[in-house]
Amino acid sequence: MRFSDIHERAIVRKGGTEELSALLPKMPPAMELEAQTDDRYLSEITRCVFKAGFVWRVIENKWSGFEEAFHGFVPAYWQQVPPDVLEELARDERIVRNMQKIRTVPENARMIMDAVHEHGSFGAFLKQWPSDDQVGLLLWLKRHGSRLGGNSAQYFLRRVGWDGFILSSDVVSVLRHAELLDASATSKKGLQQAQTAFNNWHQETGMPYSHLSRIVSCSVDS
Repeated sequence: MRFSDIHERAIVRKGGTEELSALLPKMPPAMELEAQTDDRYLSEITRCVFKAGFVWRVIENKWSGFEEAFHGFVPAYWQQVPPDVLEELARDERIVRNMQKIRTVPENARMIMDAVHEHGSFGAFLKQWPSDDQVGLLLWLKRHGSRLGGNSAQYFLRRVGWDGFILSSDVVSVLRHAELLDASATSKKGLQQAQTAFNNWHQETGMPYSHLSRIVSCSVDS
């Protein structure tokens, strides 16, 4: 399936080229990945972890409380935080008191600090990872982090401005209809099939992966 067909369908469904363009993610220059501080990466990872399987609006409304409770998400502190601090957080009404998700913060802080020691910052680590191997990055995050399987890591990457696709239900539906995906979208095989499709569409159009992904999702009725 040529991407031009998907693109035209999305334009029609959204009412025009300008209307579709207004829905596309704003992609900052790659250098901005390196400019973001490590605490902001731990904050966004934690936000996506807590949103998974929960009402997103509740997390967003409480997020200032999360920032206060986690003291700005400084990874160097949270990588070695004592257990009693986590127990106190499990009673803190400023946040969603889910102990399993609270425990992900020190684990993901250690992941970030490991990347910092090798690359200088977590942003520098992300900057050097190419979009045509998003699967490799997703598998790295899942292996080294906590609760970063499924779509959580994909949403995290989108929020911080890394150029990649999101396998939403609409995107998966298009890939299956085009016979480009015949495995589970969360399996390694399925991720590789999706990566191949997006790599081909990127070569065809020159568009950022995030724009390709959003256009695909806009091409179906939801």
